[in-house]
Amino acid sequence: MVEPSRIAVPDETDVVIVGAGAAGALLASRLANGGKRVAVLDAGPAWEMGDLVSSQIWSRRLRWGGPPVATGGEHPVGFGFNAGWGYGGAALHHYGTWPRMHEADFKLGSLYGKGLDWPIGYADLREHYDRVQDEVGISGDAGAEVWRPHGAAYPMPPLALTRQASAIARGFDALGLRTAPAPMAITSVEYRGRPACIYDGWCDAGCPIGALANPLVVHKPDAEAAGASFHADSPVVGLLVSRKGRVDGVVYRANGAARSIRADTVILAASVVGNAALLLQSASDHHPRGIGNGADLVGRYVMTHPSLAVFGMFDDIDTQPHMGVSGALLIAQDGYRRGVDAGFQWLVAPSIKPNDLAGIANARADLVGAPLDAFMRRAVRHIGNMIGMAEALPLPENRVTLGGAKTEWGTRAPVMSHRHDPDALAAWQRMRDQGIAVMNAAGADEVWTGQMFSAHLIGGTIMGHDPASSVADEYGRVHGLDNLYVAGASLFPTGGAVNPTFTLLALSDRTAAQILS
Repeated sequence: MVEPSRIAVPDETDVVIVGAGAAGALLASRLANGGKRVAVLDAGPAWEMGDLVSSQIWSRRLRWGGPPVATGGEHPVGFGFNAGWGYGGAALHHYGTWPRMHEADFKLGSLYGKGLDWPIGYADLREHYDRVQDEVGISGDAGAEVWRPHGAAYPMPPLALTRQASAIARGFDALGLRTAPAPMAITSVEYRGRPACIYDGWCDAGCPIGALANPLVVHKPDAEAAGASFHADSPVVGLLVSRKGRVDGVVYRANGAARSIRADTVILAASVVGNAALLLQSASDHHPRGIGNGADLVGRYVMTHPSLAVFGMFDDIDTQPHMGVSGALLIAQDGYRRGVDAGFQWLVAPSIKPNDLAGIANARADLVGAPLDAFMRRAVRHIGNMIGMAEALPLPENRVTLGGAKTEWGTRAPVMSHRHDPDALAAWQRMRDQGIAVMNAAGADEVWTGQMFSAHLIGGTIMGHDPASSVADEYGRVHGLDNLYVAGASLFPTGGAVNPTFTLLALSDRTAAQILS
C-alpha cells in the first residue's frame, strides 16, 4: 500500500469526493479528465492491486473496518458484508454481476401504485449504461437476455459455463424457464490490456489479476493519470457550511487531528450509510436537522434485496464447485415482476470453495457428527447452488439515524433499522418455491435452502423532483444546495431486483456530464 502521508491533501480544490469506491472513482476519472482539480478522501487503506490475495481469510480486510454500525428492525441488515473499506470500496470485493435495471423499475409508483418513481427513466440512462459497458467491459450475450432493455451489445462473449452451471441449467429447461449467460464485468477474453478470467472463483477477494472490473483497475488509474489525487486513512466527519445554499468543503481526520479542505463542489460517494450519516452529522444553524434534511428524509427509504441460496447435491456429477466466478454464470429473470407481489432473479452457479462448506452446513441443522462429515466429503465435489434475489419496496421507516454512542472519529455512531415489506416477503417465498423446483427438476439427489439474507444496500438519500419527497434532484444534487452532490446507490428511489453497481455507475456518469456542462 502507498503510505498516505506521501501524498499531501490540498487545502483547496475544485472538487472533493468523499469515498474512493465505484462511484467516487468514476466521478474522479470523468471530472479530472474534464479539467477539474479533484481530491478523493477515503476512510480506509490505500489498497493497490499488489495487495490482493486469493484467500477468503484475507478478503475480510476488504469489508468495512471503520466504526460499528448498529443494525436493528425486523430484518436487520449485515452492514459489513455490504460495505467496503479503503480504495475500491465495496466494489473491490463485489462479484461483478452487472444486469441493467428494467424500464418499469424506474416507474414503479406510476405503473403499479406501489413504491416510488425515479425522476428519470431508462432512456435517460441508456447512453451512460452503454458508455460504462464499453469502457469497463462486460462479458455476456445481450440477445439471449430476453428481459434486457434495449442497449448496445456486450463487448465480450460470455464466460464459459462450468459443470455446475450446466447441471443446474437442466432444471430451468425442464420447467420451461429461460436462462442466459450472466452479464459479468469480468473479462472472458483479453480486454484493453486486462487478462482473461482464469475461473479460479476468488472474485470476492479482489481479483488480483485484474480480470474483474474493480475501481483499482478501471477508473482510479485513469483518474490519477488525469491529475486526481487520492488520500487514504482520511475519514470525512462533517461538511463545512458558512452560508445558506452552498457548502464550502469538508472536515476530515488525519493522524488524530481535524483538518479541512475547501472545494467549489463536494460529492458524497461514501455508501448508503456514510452519505446519510454525513448529512445528518453536519447540522448547523443553517441546517438544524442536518444538511438536506428539511423534509426529514435523509436516511429514509433504505432498501435491500431479500435473498436466499438454494443448494442441490448431484451425486452422479463432479460439479467442480470451486471453479468459476463468485457471482454467476447464468441469469434467469422469468420471475421478474409480472403484475404480482414483486420480482426476482436467479444468479446461477456461483463458485463454492471447500472452506465455504462449513458455512453452508449451517443450513443443514439436521446433520451432526458422522453424517456432517459425509456431507462435507460429498459436497466438495458434488454440490450446486444458485442465489435468488427479490425486489423490495421503499419504506420510510427503514432508515439510518444517529445514535448516542461516539465513534473513534468523534462522530455519532450510525444506527440502521430495516424490515421487508409484505410484497417482498411474498416474492421471496415464491422465489424459494421455484428454486427448490428447479433443483429437483435438474436431478439433484438432495435439495435444501439457506435462510433469508439481505443483499446490497440502496436508498437513504433518494432522488426526485420535489424537495418535499426527496433529498436530491435527478443528478444527485442535494435540494437547496448549489454545489453538494450525492452519488451511488443511496440515490435510488427503488432498486428493482438486480445488482446495483452497473446502474450506480451509469448514474454517476450522467452526474459527471452535468457537472462538467
